[in-house]
Amino acid sequence: MEKNHNLTPEISEDLKKLNMRVSQMIEDSSLKKISDLVLEEATRLTGSDYCYVAVVDPVNKDSVGISFSHLTGGCQYYADLGEARFKIRKDGTYGGLLGYSLDTGESFFTHDPVNHPVAHGIPPGHEIINQFLSVAVKYQDEILGQIVLANPQKDYSKYELEIADEIASIYALALDKML
Repeated sequence: MEKNHNLTPEISEDLKKLNMRVSQMIEDSSLKKISDLVLEEATRLTGSDYCYVAVVDPVNKDSVGISFSHLTGGCQYYADLGEARFKIRKDGTYGGLLGYSLDTGESFFTHDPVNHPVAHGIPPGHEIINQFLSVAVKYQDEILGQIVLANPQKDYSKYELEIADEIASIYALALDKML
């Protein structure tokens, strides 16, 4: 984990503790347990109401949500399945706002997700998303997953993006060893 001088000492300490916990869990925990911890800490440290933690399936490249907030009536179905799978499109992209960081490898946030240029709507019955933040989980420039956050208690800024990027770096180490 790289040192970041823009974060408060408290957040830096929390990230250091998360890194140690994830490192200790890699040998004897499931990907689900690590993903749940990432979800819990990402929402807490960014002040977000919702989170989606996914891996890129190494075989077919689908985006597979392992841990996620329940934003639709169908989310329990996917939780019971153990995953929410978003298939990669024939052109090799994921598309939409959810797929943007996977398609570009770039971290971003928006305060107006409905009007973002790549947004294509949300499913019927989906909770309202008023702000959206997404980071690609990368290890040595390979995209291994994604962390998405939504509806913070205060507006997202570069600060929360930096926190999410740091969490993604920690998660990437686990994914590199577990996938």
